[in-house]
Amino acid sequence: MAARPPGEAAILSLPIRLLEGAARQGGTLLAVSIFAGLLLPPLASALRDVVTPTVALLMTLILLRVDFAQVLGYLRRPLMILALLAWLLLACPLLAYAVARAVGLDGPLGAALVIMATGCAATSSPAFARLVGLDGEIALVASLLSTLLVPFTAPPLALGLLGIDLSLSVSALVGRLALMVGLPLLVSLVIRRLAGPARLQRWGRAVDGAVVLLVVLYGFGVMDGVLARLLAEPGFVLGGIFLAFAGSAGLNVVTALALAPAGRGLALSAGLLSGNRNMALYLAVLPASTDARILLFFALCQFPLFLSPFLLKPIYRRIA
Repeated sequence: MAARPPGEAAILSLPIRLLEGAARQGGTLLAVSIFAGLLLPPLASALRDVVTPTVALLMTLILLRVDFAQVLGYLRRPLMILALLAWLLLACPLLAYAVARAVGLDGPLGAALVIMATGCAATSSPAFARLVGLDGEIALVASLLSTLLVPFTAPPLALGLLGIDLSLSVSALVGRLALMVGLPLLVSLVIRRLAGPARLQRWGRAVDGAVVLLVVLYGFGVMDGVLARLLAEPGFVLGGIFLAFAGSAGLNVVTALALAPAGRGLALSAGLLSGNRNMALYLAVLPASTDARILLFFALCQFPLFLSPFLLKPIYRRIA
């Protein structure tokens, strides 16, 4: 690793060390943050409105850590990418529906599980993949492309399987993507140009730590109101948390097994993508008339999302 210039080292040494420490303890910090957001409602409420700018800044930092040559390499394999997207957006919802019917899981939780499986990969997937030692570049490709495609796949699946109108607006989603991806891409390219590859390499772990702290802020915000629902309906909320973990783990395992012929690394990364879906998108676009218990389940899906780096990193390390 290249040495830092003396002046730069003196000014940035402490904050960079703190951020690098956050990167090393990323899984633990994320696990703690989701429970802190649950148990400290005033903090969750105060941070609720910073979720959107946090996601935009998070994407900027993620793009600083992406190897664009590797991303382009994946885009030159369109059949593999199409197969991955078809599995994530079409096969997984059908499997979730079949399992829900087979075990007699109906009502709001059954519907919510199927809708969860229709979702695109979480925006934070590249960061989480990097935290657990998996391929952040394929996670970025799948996350962005699945977000572009989900308005065309999720509504007909939800309507055909469940009779539920998701009402996803393509134009609204494109506008959201322009804000959440287009602007961060432009900013990240400017930063890359100004900072240069050597400085970005030196700051790599610090950038990872900043990503962790931003996801922590996001975790506080999305827990707003969940404690009140837990106290009002403990049985439903605890059952929803159990189902969220079961759905996330099930999608992760079945995806990794299905894509194992494509290579262990890609299969494990695809499993992580499949288990961690972007429920924040549905929370943002679904109408107020949507069953409140379905919306609550989407919030509860943040528990397996935030705990996955802490729980899965030792498993991925052993497998890989």
